[in-house]
Amino acid sequence: MINPIALLVLLVNVMILVAIVAGIIYLAYWSIKALKKYVNSTEVRKEKTSVKKSLGEALKDQRTRCKMTQEFVAESIGVSRQAVSKWESGISDPSTSNLLALARLYGISAEELLSQVHKKEG
Repeated sequence: MINPIALLVLLVNVMILVAIVAGIIYLAYWSIKALKKYVNSTEVRKEKTSVKKSLGEALKDQRTRCKMTQEFVAESIGVSRQAVSKWESGISDPSTSNLLALARLYGISAEELLSQVHKKEG
């Protein structure tokens, strides 16, 4: 005859083993599902990793593209070099008239200049 306590211990051990295996299967299922979602989201990942520019970064990019110094830009549009530096570092923004003058100086339209600017997420 089988000892009832030994049978009960065996039954509890089997139930624990089934619960552990079920937990592993559950975690594997959700891990695979998350991985598939991540792999299929390349467009979203590319969009998030694309360079987001502030107005200052766009201004600096245009100035360096045109091989101009901050001092040259400042003298050309009639402001101080420190003003140009503040615009490029994002401390302040140029007035509308200065923004138009910068775009003209860089040989692009104001719309082109502003189209390079993206809202930073955060």
